[in-house]
Amino acid sequence: MLILLPAYLSSETPLSHFAPVISEYIMRIDCYFVENEKTARRLIKFYCPEKKQSELKLILLNKSTQTKDLGEGLEWLKEGTTCGLLSEAGLPCLADPGNILVSWCHENKIQVVPINGPSSIILALISSGFNGQQFTFNGYLPIDKSERKQRMNQLEQAVQRTGASQIFMETPYRNNGLFEDLCKTLSGQQKLCVASNIGHPTEEFIKTLRVSEWKKEKIDLHKIPTVFIIGR
Repeated sequence: MLILLPAYLSSETPLSHFAPVISEYIMRIDCYFVENEKTARRLIKFYCPEKKQSELKLILLNKSTQTKDLGEGLEWLKEGTTCGLLSEAGLPCLADPGNILVSWCHENKIQVVPINGPSSIILALISSGFNGQQFTFNGYLPIDKSERKQRMNQLEQAVQRTGASQIFMETPYRNNGLFEDLCKTLSGQQKLCVASNIGHPTEEFIKTLRVSEWKKEKIDLHKIPTVFIIGR
């Protein structure tokens, strides 16, 4: 059995915000597939301070991992060991490479159990005021300036044509550059939601304005986890 376990979006979020079943599973599970060992150990300690870290068996699963690289972990699952899948933040397999393991489990008739938890993508969308019936998560926009501008124009056109909300992200240290490009490229009447530090008890910032209004705002998103959405 593979348990899909949610991670916090902010380490400052109180433990009481998470379902008790998460800690119960972590107390029972010793074998995990993780994107980063240090982050995973910190997360496990957050949920279960009493859990013995020396008993943990961690298999790395990042964006460069192929199924064949998970050898020992796959054997655990075949033998009937209950394993956990942990993301860096939020739910596994959303903007996260864990889907290759989940796909393998389905192919090998191993039960997959998702546990409810936060997703910055979904939390940003429901807080934006935009269409939650139709939306697309576009991942990361191109780094190349001309390609990025072209992609922004395409997303804005998609919003106007279909009404579907368009969600995307950026590496946190590039957030300010992306925000500036959005303000320069999108039309003044286009609505843009900026959702930062989701889950932080005091520093969460979620705001939807027209681009013409954003141009008058002074915000610093440098190195702050942020989700951007354009919609209507």
